[in-house]
Amino acid sequence: MTQTRPAVSLAAVPGRRHAIIEFAKQFEREGFSGIFAPSLGDNLALCQAIASVTSEITIGTAITPIYTRQPADFATTAGFMHELSNGRFRFGVGVSHGPMHERWGVKVGKPLGDMRRFVEEVRATPRVGELPPIVLAAMRNKMIALAEEIGEGMVFANGARSHMASSLATLSDSARDNDAFFIGNMVPTCISDDIEAAKAINRRTLTSYAALPNYRNYWREAGYAEEMDAVEVALASKDMKAVSAALSDKWLADTTLFGSASDVREGIEAWFDAGIKTPIIVPSSAAGNQLDAINEFLAIW
Repeated sequence: MTQTRPAVSLAAVPGRRHAIIEFAKQFEREGFSGIFAPSLGDNLALCQAIASVTSEITIGTAITPIYTRQPADFATTAGFMHELSNGRFRFGVGVSHGPMHERWGVKVGKPLGDMRRFVEEVRATPRVGELPPIVLAAMRNKMIALAEEIGEGMVFANGARSHMASSLATLSDSARDNDAFFIGNMVPTCISDDIEAAKAINRRTLTSYAALPNYRNYWREAGYAEEMDAVEVALASKDMKAVSAALSDKWLADTTLFGSASDVREGIEAWFDAGIKTPIIVPSSAAGNQLDAINEFLAIW
C-alpha cells in the first residue's frame, strides 16, 4: 500500500458544499497530502472554507484562471488566504483555454507574457500582507521553465506519466530536489472492478480536453501523434464520439488511473516514482455521483 498518501481534488458543486467541507475534514484526519480545488465553481471560496475547518492539511487552487479578476484583487485574496491558513495555501494559477476566454469576453495575449505580468502585478500590490507560494499551471517546457523562474511550483493537469522525465528535465536539479518547490499533477481516477466501465468514465472526462489545441500539442509531444491526428479528423467533422474513440487505451493508461483499488494504489506509486511530488487525484465514479466517487476513493485506503 502507498506509504505517502496523495492529494485530492474537491469541487464545491451546488447542493453538495456542506458535504465537501465534511470530506475535507476527513481527508485531513486520514493524513492525505493536500486538497486542491479546480476552477469549477468559486475555488478560492472553497479553499477559504476548508482553511477555516482544518489546521494542518495543505490546500490550494489547481487552478484559478488569471483573467477572471484583477491581479490586485487576487493579491488581496491570496494574502488573506495565506494568513488565514497559517501558510498552508498554494495559489495555483493558469491561463486557461481559448473557449473559456471567449465565454468570459476577455482579450488575452501570449501565455508566457501574460503569466509573467500577472505574477509581477500580484507581487507588486501594496498592503496585502505576505503572499502564498504561487504555483503555475504548466504542460510544455517554456511554461515549466517560467514556473521555476518566477514561481514556487508547477502543476500539470492530465499529464502523460511516460513523458514526465522529459518534462521535469526542464527544471534544475535544485528545483526538483527542493521540497518547497511544488510539483503536482491532476490525475483523473475511476475506481471499479469493471475495468471497461472505469475506462469509459475517464475517456469521457478527457474527451473535451482533447478538443483543445494546447492539450493536443502536449500529447503529440508526449508520443501520441497518431491519436491526436485521429482526434483532429474527428473534430473536423464535429464527431465527438469519434474523438473519444480515437483516444487509445495506451494513452488512457498513461494519463489517468482506473481499475481496482490495488490498481489505483499502484498507479499512484508510479506517479510518485515519475517525479510528481504531489499527485492530485480527481475522483469519478462508474456507478454514482461526485460524492460516491469520493467515498470510493477513501475506501481504497
